[in-house]
Amino acid sequence: MTKTELIGRMAEAAGISRDQAKLALEAFTDQVTGSLAQGRDVRLVGFGSFIAVDRKAGVARNPQTGEPIARPASRTARFRPGEGLKSALNG
Repeated sequence: MTKTELIGRMAEAAGISRDQAKLALEAFTDQVTGSLAQGRDVRLVGFGSFIAVDRKAGVARNPQTGEPIARPASRTARFRPGEGLKSALNG
């Protein structure tokens, strides 16, 4: 599903305009991004958690040449599904 499709489905499900759904989705993603940037996790009970993770520096390999490449330390985000989402996916 694309962002545009998600906005359309959100608008239909909530009985709001596409513009309102777009604003709601952008507000949600902005808040999740801001919280993770501050090092705070975002937990949605029954759905899952967005978690900020620090990655150590290391060595990666160029898949075409096999040449080693230094990978700097960085921060990234991970998602851990909650029980409700796992149950929905597994029947």
